[in-house]
Amino acid sequence: MSKKIAVVVTDMVEDVEYTDPVNAYKEAGHEVVNIEKEAGKTVKGKNGEATITIDKGIDDVSANDFDALLIPGGFSPDQLRADDRFVAFAKDFMDAKKPVFAICHGPQLLITAKALEGRTATGYKSIQVDMEYAGATVKDQEVVVCQDQLVTSRTPDDLPAFNKESLKLLNQ
Repeated sequence: MSKKIAVVVTDMVEDVEYTDPVNAYKEAGHEVVNIEKEAGKTVKGKNGEATITIDKGIDDVSANDFDALLIPGGFSPDQLRADDRFVAFAKDFMDAKKPVFAICHGPQLLITAKALEGRTATGYKSIQVDMEYAGATVKDQEVVVCQDQLVTSRTPDDLPAFNKESLKLLNQ
């Protein structure tokens, strides 16, 4: 069954942490919707490999419209967490127990949403202590799945495991 996945993304995203999961989701027949501040805008990856057209503005979407959320890393999640609308959007997915896929610096958005307390997760090495302060049990492994909802990984090297576990949740 096809699922609808929200992707919160802005400039300076880690290119492959966007393109690799998005391609895997699309190949599996799922729909991906790119969300930033305004629809029609183009954002670019920090390595210049990904050019992403924004499908919807954050004011035009609700977590109720989607089955899952992807938060790719790079500098994108740190920028997005400065905007309360993106923080609330991510928190709504966590509160509704919908699948959330966050890689590398992606969990920064979940830290700001105060959505990691009592969770087991991983993230990029430099944010792991922040995740612990946010109440998460942090594991240093390629992928961590918590409560059949939250899938987290550390770096682009972990993408095969991240995509595999994300797709497993989407296909439930």
